[in-house]
Amino acid sequence: DQQPGVEADGGAEQVLVLLHAPGAARLGQRAAPALQVPAQHDLADPHAVGRGDLDQGRVLEQPEGAALVLAVHSPEDAIIGIAKLEALINEGPDGGRQWEANAARFNASARRMAMPEIPEELFLEAVKLLVQKDANWMPPVDGGSLYIRPFMFASEAFLGVRPATQYKFVVILVSSGNYFKGGVNPVKIWVSQDYTRAAPGGTGAAKTGGNYAASLVPQAEAIEHGCDQVVFLDAEEKKWVEELGGMNLFFVRRDGSVITPPLTGTILPGITRDSLIAMLREEGLDVREEPYSISQWREEAESGELLETLACGTAAVVTPIGTVASHSGEFTIGTGGIGQMATKMRERLVGIQHGEMADNHGWVMRV
Repeated sequence: DQQPGVEADGGAEQVLVLLHAPGAARLGQRAAPALQVPAQHDLADPHAVGRGDLDQGRVLEQPEGAALVLAVHSPEDAIIGIAKLEALINEGPDGGRQWEANAARFNASARRMAMPEIPEELFLEAVKLLVQKDANWMPPVDGGSLYIRPFMFASEAFLGVRPATQYKFVVILVSSGNYFKGGVNPVKIWVSQDYTRAAPGGTGAAKTGGNYAASLVPQAEAIEHGCDQVVFLDAEEKKWVEELGGMNLFFVRRDGSVITPPLTGTILPGITRDSLIAMLREEGLDVREEPYSISQWREEAESGELLETLACGTAAVVTPIGTVASHSGEFTIGTGGIGQMATKMRERLVGIQHGEMADNHGWVMRV
């Protein structure tokens, strides 16, 4: 991927920036051809790029079809790192704090994976440009969305274990429906007792592909036991509840408190998690970030002290957990149905996303 006019000097690397997405008809108006070649929306001129351009976040919209890139220079690792966007996209008031938080988390993940950081202005402009180009791919169905995934990977032609000298930063977009096939219904969770997602000092807090890879076998185990998702315990004591394969957890209690596991380096700092903390506190609830054990989860569910357990994430938004199962048996949360707080938080967050409720936090950015 060495481009004409861009030479890599000693200890340098390139980060190639492209936007790649489907483009054409709105879903529902006509079906896209089975072998349709996606449209490509690229950034920056490969013949006039350098560290200064990247530092300034320079973005140039070019004619569709042009093969354009953006390069930066610094020695980094070749390990693949992935970061997806958890921003709210809507034609509402200018804001975008969630977008900025995603850009910051992307760079935090890049640092942990020994990869170069992307200027936040470039990150945000790339996402905005892609959404503007392909807004018509928003599916006209209940729960439909445009799922946006910025990611970066080492693209150097080299086999070995050392920092790479070339990377690509790409943003892709896909039309998406509800996260769970059954729509918004309570889900059944399997407690993984043989596998862990992350360990202290590892990459649990980074948005990286390896974390998802580690969850595939336990997720398959969960499905074998009739469950929808898997929940992981801590790696050291196998006692403390951490998170699901791709969602954070909240425990709503009868005394007006809500507990969510703390960010200790093994849990991904979800943007939706931050939003839910803010909204729950606005409801007057005492939200605490503190350890919550698997035994406490069972005991409080059986005693009635635990009213609801909420799972939250980009695609799942806010989803109620109805049943928790493991090799030692299972227990039900509340009535096993959709609780009041899950319904209220989901409706409010989706309402903000759709521009139907006031965005008092500046989470939504006009695109």
